Amino acid sequence: TLDPEATGILAVALGEVTKTVPFVTDAQKAYEFTVKFGEATNTDDAEGEVISTSGARPSDDEIVAALPEFTGEIMQVPPQFSAVKIDGQRAYAMARAGEDVEIAARALTVERLEMTERVDADHATFEMECGKGGYVRSIARDLGAALGCYGHVLRLRRIWSGPFTMEDAVPLERINELARRPELDEVLLPLEIGLADLPECRVSAEGAARLNNGNPGAVISSEAEFGDLAWASFQGQPVAVGIYRSGELAPSRVFRL
Repeated sequence: TLDPEATGILAVALGEVTKTVPFVTDAQKAYEFTVKFGEATNTDDAEGEVISTSGARPSDDEIVAALPEFTGEIMQVPPQFSAVKIDGQRAYAMARAGEDVEIAARALTVERLEMTERVDADHATFEMECGKGGYVRSIARDLGAALGCYGHVLRLRRIWSGPFTMEDAVPLERINELARRPELDEVLLPLEIGLADLPECRVSAEGAARLNNGNPGAVISSEAEFGDLAWASFQGQPVAVGIYRSGELAPSRVFRL
């Protein structure tokens, strides 16, 4: 998913490819975003109501010095207006209803966070790479708090997600145009792209047949180690995803291509 005001990469799966969605969701992602200093909002972005202001503005050196605090293994509290579930309810629904929203901090790995441009005293642009479940809005909020000036996201763009990049992207308007035309096939990527972060196991025709029936299949050659989640291929075609153990793959998802 993407925040409503965000732009950039959003993988869309069709048919059997929907079985790869959990692996795409788990992939590393990268964002480009602009923080506005001096204002906190109730949504941690420009769509929300301003709830606090400050006349203080950080220097470039102060911003750069604060970034290591938000890099590596960190604990992050998601925004109140987010899709996080609390006792079965979405946090944003509770927040819109005026209820108090308390969200527990979650572990997050931030591989990279750097300032790419100091636009002016009020704004700075950053790039961030992180794992699943990261909220850029929380980074902006917490960075502003650490700098003593408040902050929120003014602009947010996802620049890649796992194997998917802006170079491969197709504008939503173009997809709508092609929805019922043969040319749609020309912009679709193969199923195995969604498995790019998993090791591959190659199987024989017999192994593929067993996997297609939901049974463990013998692996001819493998990039996986014992216990890895991996995908099986026969003659280059995806067959299944499962756990690799002792020369076999036990399938959890089978592709009907």
